Amino acid sequence: MKKITVLTGVMLAAFAGVTNSNGDDQEGPLDRFLGEPSLEIQQVFEGERFPNVAVATDGTVVATWGQNKVRSRRSTDGGLTWEPEVMVGPGIHGGGLMVDQRAGDLLLFVDEKHPPAPTHLYRSRDHGRSWEQQADTVIHPLHRKPTGMVPSMHMDERGITLRHGPHPGRLLRTASNYMGGNIRGGPADAFCNAIYSDDGGLTWDTSAPFPAFGTNEAAVAELSDGRILFIARRHLGTDGLDTFKKHFAWSHDGGETWRDLSVSKLPDGPTDNRYGLMHGLVRLPVQGRDLLVFSNVESDSGRRQGTVWVSFDGGQTWPVKRLIEPGAFAYSSLAAGRSGTPSEGWIYLQYESGPKSMIARFHLAWLLQGEPTGDGTIPDWVR
Repeated sequence: MKKITVLTGVMLAAFAGVTNSNGDDQEGPLDRFLGEPSLEIQQVFEGERFPNVAVATDGTVVATWGQNKVRSRRSTDGGLTWEPEVMVGPGIHGGGLMVDQRAGDLLLFVDEKHPPAPTHLYRSRDHGRSWEQQADTVIHPLHRKPTGMVPSMHMDERGITLRHGPHPGRLLRTASNYMGGNIRGGPADAFCNAIYSDDGGLTWDTSAPFPAFGTNEAAVAELSDGRILFIARRHLGTDGLDTFKKHFAWSHDGGETWRDLSVSKLPDGPTDNRYGLMHGLVRLPVQGRDLLVFSNVESDSGRRQGTVWVSFDGGQTWPVKRLIEPGAFAYSSLAAGRSGTPSEGWIYLQYESGPKSMIARFHLAWLLQGEPTGDGTIPDWVR
């Protein structure tokens, strides 16, 4: 058995200013993300489904993908060109691709089949050049009601490393509990929650449930004050809440519990059905600001019209949106570039467009030229 070393509270306290391999703490001025109002889109995978994109600590952009075999591609020039595909492992993409800011490793879960199913954790120690399955990964079951459940990983937005709250260095990603079957047509008591690790991904604890059932396929973002925003897709609901809108909740304890449920103004998916759609979410690392970018469709008919929204107040309002893909658009994932690398200033969006995986990169200046939503205003500090 592999020895598991748990970081102590003293060790983690020294991690409060999380840095990358270039010594940059990734919390900097806004102007590096403004850039030119440009948008570039290219295809990175063909066939299959399920995207996640992240930016490694050296600035390498890594895209992952796969429905029967999971693979990745990387770009070392900020997304201008892409290296050949690299095999991660057999199975279905489990989502939650994350960068361990302390070690610099990339972590990715792969399920053996569509969940519920056994899941495996893969690790890359070289910024996506190669992957190896991690032995002896432990995911502790939920010890709150309903007890004893080990969540499924498929399919969630990119995970994060906490940096501001009571548990700096903690790895956190969302997860799903299918209650014995796929949520489509299944019980409305299925729910999402999160898993978190304080030892670099060797062992994981399971959070309390998200405070609305009939949910899964979610995303998290940590704000500058340490609170964590959890945005969930809504599949089914018997509580009378609007199932056409994304559901929000918050954590004040590093992702262990969730509270303050609210229904947002962001669309959950096309309005011709109640099945919702996985979304992308990223906080731009701007010092002292809570600038979020969100991606999903805004459509009355089918999964099309992929759109991105921006919030300047941690998700309270979303004053600007911009259409990025008028055609087919389904699951999506977002990531932000790193200072001092070729990725600096770019926002990356990986999305499904029919049987293809596309990568868009754009600057905040491009998004700010979008359409006002009437939900808040752009603050003066941005202008």
